[in-house]
Amino acid sequence: MRQFGLIGKTLSHSFSQVYFEEKFRKEGIANATYSLFELEDIELVPAFIREHPDLIGFNVTIPYKQRIIPFLDELSEEASAVGAVNTVLVQHTDNQVRTKGYNTDVIGFRQSLQDIEIPDGALVLGTGGAAAAVTYVLERQGCACTAVSRDSNRGLSYSALTADIVARHRLIVNCTPLGTFPDVNKKPDIPYEGISGAHFLYDLVYNPAETAFLKEGRHRGARTCNGLPMLHAQAEAAWKLFNL
Repeated sequence: MRQFGLIGKTLSHSFSQVYFEEKFRKEGIANATYSLFELEDIELVPAFIREHPDLIGFNVTIPYKQRIIPFLDELSEEASAVGAVNTVLVQHTDNQVRTKGYNTDVIGFRQSLQDIEIPDGALVLGTGGAAAAVTYVLERQGCACTAVSRDSNRGLSYSALTADIVARHRLIVNCTPLGTFPDVNKKPDIPYEGISGAHFLYDLVYNPAETAFLKEGRHRGARTCNGLPMLHAQAEAAWKLFNL
């Protein structure tokens, strides 16, 4: 039985298991399982791999997309450039196990932007692994990204963000988990009065379908998109890697 899964710290919000199990059912794949593996600490990754000898590959989510890198044997060129991993292949050869990290968030985010006109500048809320993938994609499409972080050493601080700065950045991407079920009333602390009908708000959160962040944008006339298109596209890209 081929085993796949998702690792992270808290996974009750994840749709990944449902998504892959439905894919297995639709495609008549009977020899595969997809499980959720909550790991309290990234240091547990080597033991996790050893304890699952049928593991072919796994996805990685918050907060381990960057922290997992030192525990991998190899990185794809794109994962190395982004500095974050969300998909890992586990290769079993000659009684040895080797791991290689990839970043399919890049593929997922890029594909989800196909019908969106990319502006010259964007605010990227958060500085984790997902934010790194978003920034990588946008900058390669000529969009200058300004990171917004709770840590002023990693970007523009939320306290320094003004309505004028928000008004000048027509694309705002939330790469934080704020607003994820069950904390649906939470949202990034930005001056929403700077948002207008000229804006596009993108939230990588997909549960709920419309977050408090997206509601704020919609009420001000902005176009919005949640993270479901990106989730589906990156999952399909991960599945292709799993079947190399």
